[in-house]
Amino acid sequence: MKQRIYAVAAAGALSATSVFAAELPGYLQPIAGPLESSPQKTAARNVLALNTAMFGLYADSGRIFQKNILAQHPVILALFSGAGGRFILYRPGAPTLEAPQVPIVYQLLKSVAHSVMALGEVVTPYLDNATDRSWRGPLLAYRSQMQTALDSLDATDMDADWRANSRVILRNNIAFMDSCAANGVVPLADLQAFAQKQAPLLKKNIAWAAQTQVGHWMRVVGEWKKELGGDWDKTYAASNTIYVARQNNVLFSVLAQFFGPDTINSRLMLIETISFTTTPDDMLEALTRIIADRSVGALFFGNYYLMDYELMGGDGRAAIIAEDAKRGAPPFLPPATPFGSHQWPTLITPGAGPASLADLP
Repeated sequence: MKQRIYAVAAAGALSATSVFAAELPGYLQPIAGPLESSPQKTAARNVLALNTAMFGLYADSGRIFQKNILAQHPVILALFSGAGGRFILYRPGAPTLEAPQVPIVYQLLKSVAHSVMALGEVVTPYLDNATDRSWRGPLLAYRSQMQTALDSLDATDMDADWRANSRVILRNNIAFMDSCAANGVVPLADLQAFAQKQAPLLKKNIAWAAQTQVGHWMRVVGEWKKELGGDWDKTYAASNTIYVARQNNVLFSVLAQFFGPDTINSRLMLIETISFTTTPDDMLEALTRIIADRSVGALFFGNYYLMDYELMGGDGRAAIIAEDAKRGAPPFLPPATPFGSHQWPTLITPGAGPASLADLP
């Protein structure tokens, strides 16, 4: 009986579709047809449309909020870049300032260091595999670039000690590549020996690059703070990061030296992104959203920093604890921290093990 009812219903639906299609001009029939729905689905769509519309309203209001913020507050953006960072100062009623780049030697040191890591990427998939020589072409092409870089090194603007260290790194790279190409295989033991030889040299380049980058940006931010004078106390600043660069983020840490501990997460913010680089417009939009949401949180809930956190986080935490209790499992959650906490937005809990390259053997 049920099968017959379903068959009749289906036939009715097909008939309705056919009648509908037959009434349409031929050029519309391939794309038109009655929309199947139900009162429940229609009602759900009507309610969910409120949330969809919210984002358009946020965008419209955000442009006004951003204009108002920049008219009253200086803003510093510290953006990650392959050149050692990009610092931009927005000043109320004055032209935007973009700081000069980090000296080119930063990029030179980093490029030499990266060449070693890249070489490891080229050969690692083919270790101890004498039957597959597909690595040989890319390796020899990279070897040519490596030799060109080595031949050009003396003409670079670099301290003598730094140039000497980089020269040894490049020569070691070339010797390793020549050995692999001559033998027709990449032995794991050879790669390990190569890595051990290069590691102490790499540490030097990394340290010199960090000193160059930090010294440059400390001078820039120090000059900007002096220039802004009393307006510094109402200046916002934000830096971007992806997960891998969040801990000991250089640009954020430089800003923190001038802003001080009480500004962290209030006027000084670390904004996580999904890539190493982002645009100033995207960063300004994110910063505007944070500041605007704070005002909304204060309006509705009486706390200015509430919206910096997952709004459902407290209730979600309570729900997790309750669900764990049902399962006889102890809750595994971080300590509850107050809204407006000024702790660093990175890992700060002490633990065992090395915490920097200098701690490694």
